[in-house]
Order: sequence, then C-alpha cells, then structure tokens
Amino acid sequence: MDEGGTRFRRLRGPAGVAQRFFLRALPASGAFYLLDVHLFFGLVILRQQYLAFLLTLTLGAVYLSIPAARNRASDALPWYDRVCSLLGLAVGAYLVIFYPELIYTLGERRAERVVLGLVAVLLVVEAARRILGWSMVILVGVFLLYARYADLAPGYLRSKPSHWDRLFPTLYISNDALLGIPLDAIGTVVLAFVLFGQGLLTTGGATFLTQFCTRAFGRIRGGPAKLAVVASSLFGTISGSAVANVAVDGPITIPMMKGVGYRPHVAGAIEAVASNGGQIMPPIMGAAAFVMAEFLAKPYREIALAALVPALLYYVILYIQIDLEAAKLGLKGLAREQLPPLGPILALAHIYIIPLLVVIYGLFWLNLDPSKCGLVGSLAVIAVAFTRAEGRAALRRFHLILEETGEVLLEVLVTASAAGIVVGLIMVSGLGFLLSLAMTKMIGGQLFPLLLMVALVCIVLGMGMGTVAVYVIVATLLGPAVTQLGILPIAAHLFLFYFAMLSLLTPPVCVAAYAAAAIAGASPMRTGFEAMRLGAVAYIVPFIFVYSPSLLLIGSFLEVTLAVTTALAGTALLAIAFTGFLFRPVGLMWRLVLTIAGVALIVPPIGPIHYSEALNIGGGALGLIFIAIEWKARRAPAARVSPMSGAV
Repeated sequence: MDEGGTRFRRLRGPAGVAQRFFLRALPASGAFYLLDVHLFFGLVILRQQYLAFLLTLTLGAVYLSIPAARNRASDALPWYDRVCSLLGLAVGAYLVIFYPELIYTLGERRAERVVLGLVAVLLVVEAARRILGWSMVILVGVFLLYARYADLAPGYLRSKPSHWDRLFPTLYISNDALLGIPLDAIGTVVLAFVLFGQGLLTTGGATFLTQFCTRAFGRIRGGPAKLAVVASSLFGTISGSAVANVAVDGPITIPMMKGVGYRPHVAGAIEAVASNGGQIMPPIMGAAAFVMAEFLAKPYREIALAALVPALLYYVILYIQIDLEAAKLGLKGLAREQLPPLGPILALAHIYIIPLLVVIYGLFWLNLDPSKCGLVGSLAVIAVAFTRAEGRAALRRFHLILEETGEVLLEVLVTASAAGIVVGLIMVSGLGFLLSLAMTKMIGGQLFPLLLMVALVCIVLGMGMGTVAVYVIVATLLGPAVTQLGILPIAAHLFLFYFAMLSLLTPPVCVAAYAAAAIAGASPMRTGFEAMRLGAVAYIVPFIFVYSPSLLLIGSFLEVTLAVTTALAGTALLAIAFTGFLFRPVGLMWRLVLTIAGVALIVPPIGPIHYSEALNIGGGALGLIFIAIEWKARRAPAARVSPMSGAV
C-alpha cells in the first residue's frame, strides 16, 4: 500500500536474521492478537500495548530494511542504521512494558519520558522521510513549531503554547497521537486485509485475475485497455494501493495497450486511473476507508455501501472513454491466438472467488468485525490453496508470504505513525477547531468556497504522501470545518477521501501517474494530465454528494434511483465530451454543450424546490438531441465531424 515505491535492502548474517524476524513477526503477531490467542494463555494485553509492540517491530525493521538514501548499496548496513534500529526497539519496548502504569501517570513530567518521546518522534519522522519523502517531515515540523509557539500565531490561529516537556510525552504516550486512530486502524483491520491480499495473490489470485480479464476483454475493441480497467479494479479490492496496482498490472497491461495502438501516455494514464480507483472500489477498499470507519465510528459496510455509486461512476467514465478512444483511433483487440485457454482459467476461479465471497459474507451479512473478516478470509485462502498442488507449494513458502506482508505493512505502519504524530499535534494545539473557525469566518459560512479550499488543500498535501496520511490529516484538521456547516459526516469524509486519493493523479506530483509513465516510457506530466481527463468525474461527484447524499444511497428509493440513473447518463455524456468522439469526431461547440449537459444530469435533487429536476430534464434533452443527430449522420461518409465545429 505504499504510494512511494520504496526500495528494500536484503541483509545477511545476524542483521539479516533480525530483519526477517521483524518483518515476519509483524503480520504474525497481529493475527495472534486479533484472534485473541493471548486470552487462551490468560494474558491481558491492552490495545495500546499491542500497538506499541507493532511500533517496536516497525522501528526495529525499518532502519534495517530501508536505506537513508536510494543510491546506497542494498546489502550494506551503516552503523547509524544499527543504532536507530536498536533505539526503535527501546522506545517501543518501554511502551509495551510500562503502558499500564503510564496511562495513570500521563500528567507527570518525567525526564525519561521527554527523552524517549523526543527519540520516538525523531525516529518515526526519519522513517517517514525514507518512505514518503520530505513532505511528511516538513508537515510534522510545521505543526510541531505551531504547537510550541502558538502564542505567536496571528488572528484566530493564536493559542496557548505547549512546552517541550509536555509535547513529547503526550505525542509518545497519548492514545490520540502516536498510538491513536491511524496506527490502530492500520494495525488491526488493514493488517488483516493485507495478509489476506498477499496470501490470495501468492497462491494464484493474481494469475487468475490477469488471465480471466484477458480472456473476457482481450478480443473486443480496445480490449487490453478494458482488461486493465477490470483487472486493476478487482485487484484493488484486495490491494487498496494505486502504486501496488500499477506495479502488478502495469507491466502486463501497458505493453498490451501500446501493442494494439494506444499512445504511451494514454496507456500509462489508463492504468494509473484504473489502479487508483481500487482505493474507492467496494467491497474491500483501500486502507483510508478503514481509517474512515474508525473516525466516524461506523461499521465498514456503511462506508463501502455509500462509496459504491461514486466508484461505479469513476469506472464508467473511464471505460466509455477508452472505448471511444479505441473507436476514434480504429484500434482492434487481441488476436484469438493471444488469448489464454478458458479451461485452465475456470480451474483457477475458486482460488479468488471463494475467499472473496467469505470476506464479503462476513462483512455485509454477518456484520463481523472487519479485522476478523480479513483473518477468516486468510484462513479460506489457505484452505482453498490446499486443493491445488501449486497452492500447496506456495504455502510451503508461507514464511515468505509473511515476509512480503511485513514489507507492505512496514510502510503503512510508518505512514500511520507519522500521521498519528500530526493528529496529536493538532489535538494538543487545538488547531483543528481554530482553523475551522478561521476558514468559516473568512468565507462567511459559504459551503462551496470552503469545499474548493478543502479540495485544494487535500491535493497539495497529497504531493508525495499516501492517501492514508493525507486523509487522516485533513479529516482532523478540516473535517470539523465541513461538518459544522450541516453536511452529513459520511459525505464530508468521503469528500476528503476522494481528493486525498486524487492527489495521486493530479500534476505536478502525481505518484500513480509517475509509476505508470515509467512503465509506458512516457512523459509523467503528460500522463498525469491525461489521467485527470480520464478520471474527470471524480473531481465533480464529491461536490455533488456533499450537497445531496442520494448518490451515497441515502434517501428514498425513488430519489436514489433517479439520482443514480441521471448520474450514469451524465457520466456517459461527459465521456463523449472529453473524448471528442461518438460515431465520428465531435466538434468543440458540441463538446462544450455535452459537458454542461453531463454536469446538469449528474446534479441530484437539492433543497425543497428541486431546481435540479429542470437541470436533469434540460441536460437529458440536450443529450438526446445530440445522440439523435449523430445516429442519423453515422452512415453519412461526407460528414466527417459533427456540426457546431466550424468544419464538415
């Protein structure tokens, strides 16, 4: 789930033994705790003790696994990384051993807590720098200085400062900071689903997905691009990371797209958009969705259900655009001999389908705790793997599955720890309340300017950071500003989630597009702007469901049905407008008209007087007129481009 694509180094000797132990212990210890194995031995372990143990393993492993600079030799371990690894073990072990006493004496200012808190913060921030880059370091530094010198801030942002001897122990010990919601969500629910996803992919799930999508979509117009959309969305349900999706699917789908005629930057953009959507695609979304469930104190299934229609709109506009792009360029699908045989694919289907159905049944019908569902799904993966010789061979390498899972967890746990520090600083300083007050005063309580400002902040903060970190920070910092204007909390947080996710596609720092461009051999910036076009509806829909949650399946049956139907029709019109092609090239004026009509159709009922009904009718009428004209003219060879363009 890393958004930065960090390079791991492989160590030998005692350091290598320690590295492998820490990485394998991360998912193993999480599984034991979440299955309540400790209770069978009469052990009582507080939640924060468990999280502190994960922090211990994380800090111990990160300095063994990730070099300080990317050009360092992968098999060399500098002395300072050894020291940092040992210090990480020490600060984490202190919390594990003494936490039951610490919670009763949190207000006491003891020198060892100040020192250990300072060391813990520095270690986490440096680990975040190695994984996320300098953006998180700068962010933590800014919030830390504000918390210490808040009395020097201007206007509404002025507050009571906190001295260092209070700040560092609070960040270190409090369950609103380092051991807070981000680390809790990652260390429980996300850990379980990462283990589930890694097991599923290692035992044959990735092979099934790729071959199934190739067989199903390979022959049709633009088949490889449609293959990328479907495969990446399905893979996203068990990965939740844009860069991970690109890294797995991109080397297969991007060369295939280029091979049938898609331009390199278009092929890269298609893969980036499809992969990024995995974070918002139910039934199993990205890590930030589980964190959102913790923030809102709602069952995960409510989050997934609310996210369903926006996610479908995201993929509908992508699918239609790549189909029309293929038609415009006259592209064909793969040759029949390039398709994999159907029999072996069907023989692999149960590897993916049965564990996924087990998880879905537990989440949405039994309403089980998501972390338990992830672990039950992992057990289903193991059971299904035993039915195949290849699966049994994969399970004999179970220690490697644990190690690979630990590598993924290492990165998201560091991200969550750093985000927890930022959240703690916001809580200590009261900045969330003060900033919300300042923003609402500045814009006069107007919702739309506030939403524009919040969306921009999400995208800027997301430059170089993962979705989880961005969402956690903006949810703590700006969430109150949106919800206090009367917006439903789930709509407000999904708005934040969407724009945190879109930061991975939006130039100038668009990490998912960069990863896809590297595989496609294309310009990253050109790929990023193309990705914005392909995923354009995702920039519009969040504003819509904030005003009217019918697109989140909240409301009467008739209201929801009309909203979803018109939104799908509007999304199709936007796809035609952005591609500039239906049965023939579409002129500029018609493209502008279709853009207006598409947005008008997407707008659901708002307010007691449904002005949106007039917008829906007007947008639908314009769309029908355009389609009728194009349908009538589709056989006319002389009309090479639609009217209203200045050319015929």
